[in-house]
Amino acid sequence: MAHIAIPIPTQLGKQDIEIEVTINGQKQALHYRVELFYWEDCALPTVDRAECLRHILSKYDRDWSLYYIGAPTDEFVPITFVKREDLIKQRQLLTGAN
Repeated sequence: MAHIAIPIPTQLGKQDIEIEVTINGQKQALHYRVELFYWEDCALPTVDRAECLRHILSKYDRDWSLYYIGAPTDEFVPITFVKREDLIKQRQLLTGAN
């Protein structure tokens, strides 16, 4: 799949991002969400950050699908989600299925 990189302003908290693109004359709206998850807020008292991420993702809103895990810092990890229905549309466009 081809990618377009768009700089997103760095802000604390959740950012909802809506993008409308036209590909071969077909408009498509894409919805992304970027959130910072702080290690200290992990519900599981563990030093294993992978287990913390697994727990975060298992409890996340089912309307959103994991899209990208950013570079973690000592304080937090940025995670990007895509609206599940948009992910299905992207796969259909990629495969040519309707």
